[in-house]
Amino acid sequence: LFTLQRKQAQFYENIVKVIRPKPDYFAVGYYGQGFPTFIRNKVFIYRGKEYERREDFEARLLTQFPNAEKMKTTSPPGDDIKTSSGQYIQCFTVKPKLDLPSKFHRPVSEQIVSFYRVNEVQRFEYSRPVRKGEKNPDNEFANMWIERTIYVTAYKLPGILRWFEVKSVFMVEISPLENAIETMQLTNDKINNMVQQHLNDPNLPINPLSMLLNGIVDPAVMGGFANYEKAFFTEKYMHEHPEDHDKIEKLKDLIAWQIPFLAEGIRIHGEKVTEALRPFHERMEACFRQLKDKVEKQYGARAILSSLDERRGSRPRSMVRSFTMPSSSRPLSVASVSSLSSDSTPSRPGSDGFVLEPLLPKKMHSRSQDKLDKDDLDKDKKEKKKEKRNSKHQEIFDKEFKSTDISLQQAEAVILSETVT
Repeated sequence: LFTLQRKQAQFYENIVKVIRPKPDYFAVGYYGQGFPTFIRNKVFIYRGKEYERREDFEARLLTQFPNAEKMKTTSPPGDDIKTSSGQYIQCFTVKPKLDLPSKFHRPVSEQIVSFYRVNEVQRFEYSRPVRKGEKNPDNEFANMWIERTIYVTAYKLPGILRWFEVKSVFMVEISPLENAIETMQLTNDKINNMVQQHLNDPNLPINPLSMLLNGIVDPAVMGGFANYEKAFFTEKYMHEHPEDHDKIEKLKDLIAWQIPFLAEGIRIHGEKVTEALRPFHERMEACFRQLKDKVEKQYGARAILSSLDERRGSRPRSMVRSFTMPSSSRPLSVASVSSLSSDSTPSRPGSDGFVLEPLLPKKMHSRSQDKLDKDDLDKDKKEKKKEKRNSKHQEIFDKEFKSTDISLQQAEAVILSETVT
């Protein structure tokens, strides 16, 4: 039993501490009359092997069909290709969509959440940028639309096979402003995940954290969210798109929420940085102070209500699910289990990130309620009878105990006198 429990404990520890490789998923379409009927003109989602790149997967795929021609576009082919006598293979990487089980209504370890990012998934997406309107050389984000295709497989992956057929496909268009909101949300989640990993394992190298933080706080590296301000926070855009007022406020809220997450990441970076990288850290701190002053002045200050210090002393949990942005600011693809509402009031969100209404007690039928009241009265009468009966028994016991106690005291006095003599 001791050996089994120790082995079980080791498995639980591995779940939290061991970093597992995340495989890629590939959409593969077989077009043309040259393929067998069970795969002809159909699309399948494949789960790649560990650390397998798309080029390696394509090479492995083409060895099975040496006469097939690889398509260079990701757009759905026309009827001329589907009805041709040849073989055409289309292959590109797709991103699995997180689908948390309904039982996850509480903060859990980020390692457990990361498992469901690439396992037990049935929906996959592929995003393709599309430009509409006149090209803006100063800011490419102003007219950058996203054409997103959603693939739904017949069964969840991985299953008994490493590939399943796509049963339904639908496409949605993401506007430039919605794309900015989603990108900002994903960036904040990435900071949270990285910080949580360092809280769970202090021995992790800080190089990925350094590159992530520096790419956000230093505008000379990535440009920061200044591009969003130039594209969407202008009077011209607000006048031309009055229907986007709520979305603009949501984007501003996400920008403001990024500051406390960056502050925690920089604090951890300062504790783990070496003396050789100390000047780099000091410069990053200086950039962060300027960024913080600017954001809090324009968009207000945000504070994380959950204490990270308390979390360090207890079992590590997911920062993304414990204290992320308000649920109204989160897209469908981001999971949150415990977030804050826009007025900083704790709320109970669901697994899809949207705040659920508080649970209200169900109304009972009047007859059922009368029956419950009658049962309560009968129960009270029985309790009173029981107490009365117990009180009588207690009086009898006290009288007997008192007489017994007197006789015992007399006997003890006799024994004591004999002992003294």
